[in-house]
Amino acid sequence: MKIPLAGVIGCPVGHSRSPILHGTWLRAHGLRGHYVPLHVEPGDLPAVLRAMPAMGFVGANVTLPHKEAALALADHASDVARKIGAANTLSFADGQIFADNTDAYGFIQNLRAGVPEWQATAGPALVLGAGGAARAVLVALAEAGVTEIVLANRTRARAEELAAVLDAPITVLDWADYPAALPRAALVVNTTSLVIAGHAALGLDSSMLRREAVVTDIVYTPLETPLLHDARARGCRVVDGLGMLVHQAVPGFERWFGLRPEVTEDLRRAVLAG
Repeated sequence: MKIPLAGVIGCPVGHSRSPILHGTWLRAHGLRGHYVPLHVEPGDLPAVLRAMPAMGFVGANVTLPHKEAALALADHASDVARKIGAANTLSFADGQIFADNTDAYGFIQNLRAGVPEWQATAGPALVLGAGGAARAVLVALAEAGVTEIVLANRTRARAEELAAVLDAPITVLDWADYPAALPRAALVVNTTSLVIAGHAALGLDSSMLRREAVVTDIVYTPLETPLLHDARARGCRVVDGLGMLVHQAVPGFERWFGLRPEVTEDLRRAVLAG
């Protein structure tokens, strides 16, 4: 019996925590299998994906800059991958490539795990940023039942393009105008990298947040970003970004290795320590 192989494809890929994450699950459950990092240059991606099944790979995660290309190369794709326009989880079977995107699932599961009482009907959601991660967040919120989503990006045109292609109740604001939406927002989601530079770069005044609001950040280095620190001090419920990474990995692991793993605090610690 072949030992199942899986991995994460990126360029670069050395920073990925996915090998630690999947390796922890494999060891915890005593499963036969390996999960490895795979540095693949963009021009080599088609040949690599077609060769992987013959090498014993049952699937792979895909990270930057390959997510859109992986979707285009797949023989079959899930509805959510097509909605998001990118794939982060591939499965190989019968010579075919099946593409999925579990980022939306990971986001909403992390949100619900961090704030179990969160309700999609609580009020408007404000999403900052319009990159690839924002697409997954917007799809997740719309599918969860959020009826009003406000989207702001430093380049308004990009936000408008995103709103136009997604089947979601999205209103686009200029970046300079998004602070005015804070007092109404029941959920604030930051998908930009600006928090790494500090709250001044993001330009968010936490005093404008509703105290009952939920604030989440998809960045997990640092685990508590300046945005989350300030929101917590304001009295808001906050959700860090590590859980999105961990939860999005669950469906792929189950498909590849035949067991649905659990997300635990020990797992979070192992991923952070790695």
